[in-house]
Amino acid sequence: MEKNLEFADLLRLIDERSTAFRTEVAAAPSLDAQVPTCPGWTLFDLVKHLGGGDRFWAAIVGAGPADGPPAEAVAARAALEVPREREALLAWLADSTQVLLSALREAGPESGCWTWWPASQTPSTSGGAARHRVQESAMHTYDVQRIGGAPQPLPLEVALDGVEEFLFTVCATPSAWPHKPTAFDFHAAEGRSWRLTVDGDGARITRVPSPAAAAGEDSDAAGASVHGTASELVIYLYDRIPADSLRVDGDAGLLDLLRAWEPEEK
Repeated sequence: MEKNLEFADLLRLIDERSTAFRTEVAAAPSLDAQVPTCPGWTLFDLVKHLGGGDRFWAAIVGAGPADGPPAEAVAARAALEVPREREALLAWLADSTQVLLSALREAGPESGCWTWWPASQTPSTSGGAARHRVQESAMHTYDVQRIGGAPQPLPLEVALDGVEEFLFTVCATPSAWPHKPTAFDFHAAEGRSWRLTVDGDGARITRVPSPAAAAGEDSDAAGASVHGTASELVIYLYDRIPADSLRVDGDAGLLDLLRAWEPEEK
C-alpha cells in the first residue's frame, strides 16, 4: 500500500507549486484578467487569496493547538493590503510562501493546530495543514493557467496525493448521509483507487485495489465509480470540470447528491 508523502516532500511541493503559480502570474496578460474557474475573481484577487492564505496558515501553525484561528491572524487577513504593481506583488507572494514554510519547518509535522476539518480523516496538525496547502497552491496554479486557455495536468505526485487529501479532508465526516447507503469509487489511471462509503454513520474513505487488481472481488459494490487520471480526478473534485469530463460507471446521479450534500458539523 502506498505511503503518504513525507513532510519534507510536502514542503518541497509547496515551494514548487508556489513558484509555478508565480511564474504563471508573471506571464499573465493582466492582473485584472478574470479567472474562469473562480467566478467573480480577477487574477489580482487570486494572488491576494493565495498569499494571504499562506500567511494566515503560518500564524495558525505557529499558534499551536487552539479552538479557533488566532484573532490577530483573522483581523490581519480581513484588513490585508497588498501591492498592485506586478513586480512588487510577486515579491510579496514569494515572501508569503517563505513565511508559511518557515512556520511549518519550526513546528514539525506532528504539532497540533486549529483546522477547519476537525471531524475529518485528516489530522489537525501542521502536517495536515502542509498537505492541504500543497493542493491549494497546485489548484490555483491550474486556475491561472485557465486564464490563457492552456491548463496543464497537475504533477503526478501532487495529483495522486491530492485525490486522497481531498477525500480525507473535505468528504470524511461523522454526519449521517441523508440518502440510501452507497459507495463512490475513484480510480486513478495511474493505478490507485479509493472508496468513499456513505451511510448513517457518515462518510469514510479507504484505499482499495485498482479495478484490474480487484477483478471479481466485489467490483460492483459502488453506486458510482469515477475513472480518470489522478489530475483529472483532483480537478473534478475541486469542481473545475464536470463529471461528464470523466468516465462514470453506475448511477451518475449519485454524484449530484454527493456534490449537494452539506453535512452538519459535529
